[in-house]
Amino acid sequence: MSARAVGLAGMKWRRIAASGAALLLLGAGPAPAYDIVIRGGRVLDGAGNPWVRADIGIKDGRIAKIGLITARGAKEIDATGRYVAPGFIDMMDQSGSVLLAHGAAENKLRMGVTTLIGGEGGTPVPADAIPRYFDDLATRGIAVNFGTYYSATQARVAVMGDGAGAPTPAQLEQMRGLVDRAMQAGAFGISTALMYPPDRFHATEDLVALAKVAAKCGGFYATHMRDESARLLDSVDEAIRIGEDSGAKVEIFHLKAAYAPGWGTLMPQAIARIAAARDRGVDVAADLYPYTAAGTGLEGTVPGHVFAQGFEAGLAKLRDPSLRAQLKREAAAGSVPGWSSLIEAAGGWQNIVLANAHQPDMLRFHGKNFVEIGAALNKDPADAAWDILLAALPNRAFALYFVMDEGDIESAIRQPWISIGSDGAAAAVLGELDGMGLPHPRSYGTFARVLAHYVRERGVLSLEDAVRKMTSWPAQRMGLSDRGLLREGLRADVVIFDAAAVEDHASWAAPMRPATGIADVIVNGVLTLDQGRHTGARAGMVLRHRCGR
Repeated sequence: MSARAVGLAGMKWRRIAASGAALLLLGAGPAPAYDIVIRGGRVLDGAGNPWVRADIGIKDGRIAKIGLITARGAKEIDATGRYVAPGFIDMMDQSGSVLLAHGAAENKLRMGVTTLIGGEGGTPVPADAIPRYFDDLATRGIAVNFGTYYSATQARVAVMGDGAGAPTPAQLEQMRGLVDRAMQAGAFGISTALMYPPDRFHATEDLVALAKVAAKCGGFYATHMRDESARLLDSVDEAIRIGEDSGAKVEIFHLKAAYAPGWGTLMPQAIARIAAARDRGVDVAADLYPYTAAGTGLEGTVPGHVFAQGFEAGLAKLRDPSLRAQLKREAAAGSVPGWSSLIEAAGGWQNIVLANAHQPDMLRFHGKNFVEIGAALNKDPADAAWDILLAALPNRAFALYFVMDEGDIESAIRQPWISIGSDGAAAAVLGELDGMGLPHPRSYGTFARVLAHYVRERGVLSLEDAVRKMTSWPAQRMGLSDRGLLREGLRADVVIFDAAAVEDHASWAAPMRPATGIADVIVNGVLTLDQGRHTGARAGMVLRHRCGR
């Protein structure tokens, strides 16, 4: 064969090879048009509208198309028979510390939660360190989105310590400066937990002054109120007044009527006061968790004046036998000015249950009430509780306080301005204690419980409204304009769940059982829970309020 013939034969072979490669590519089809396509689900847009059947295409972290999608996704999810909704927003979270070391937040994801708003404790770092803290979260990676308040008490303690007393004008100005730095760093506002020392030492007027700083940026005054029990209505009035006088938005954390003698009467009155304030233009709303017991430290049983000179001085008083007798008399007498007694609120020690003593020899008493514990130890219930509190240090001993009525919860959750907040933290390890060390079922069950108990079983809420309360309403409230709805162009935080099967398995006896029925969760366009398995993705974002943008 001549050289020319050899050349022609080679060209022919190359054309045949090229054609074959093209045919192979055609056989494989075009490159996927979307990163993820969710097919055939019942789409709840989050705005409260009835569901529609549609596909959802996700590309580059956003919702690219809703409707009939013929193009392929690199990942295809069959949602037939299931609901597709925006990711849920936890409006009262406690994960600010644990996320730094353990960013998976799997207990939250299994409830369908994709966004956390850090609550009453503020930030785990001082105001000046917030930018670095946010950068660390982003660098280490978190599986959920996270934003936070800054605690007004962080500012107070930084300036004047943890004792009682009024700040001087100069000290108040220093505190205002710290709040301003936190706001500029991206905090959503200031928060308080006025039931606890040293938060309770804030005067209303001082909180107005600090909230004015947050209000300049459209920020919040968010509060665990001064009294959720006998003086609930006064506390609601105080929260509303702070918002009205400062111009800040008001978020009432975990709204409850935690006072057995007032069940059925206090909550309707509190609802009426919030509604009246909204009618006159005060931007006030609330969140709640759907359980009849609160969970907090045993220090809530100690008369408040004990800590007036600071926490360490208070502990010394609690150890003093001569003072202990007086304190027991005060605790038995009930709430006094400046202190809301959780013993009175619960109707007695028999309704206060030990949750975590942080002591191996006390494990046998976990789940028992303090009348039982006192009898077993041959102690007064108050002595038993306070001895456990002191022995647990430096850890915080926790109890469950059965202070709420189911009827009051149902009255509150129906209100259009109520959202959902767990008051629980992410867990470092699924199935173990949350980052607070408090074994309360809310950390594992809150959002699933709303869907299972209040929608499916009791019909207190429609499915559409329950989803609205967990998605578009809190997103709008927090100014998260690119989340909370299923709309083309918005961030792709998406949850896929089986409404007939979703279940909160966490109970008082077994509070760390994960929820089921929510098998697929997408965070910023990345599949993070895939058929019930955590993918290890860390696609969550740090959310900064507009002052910090």
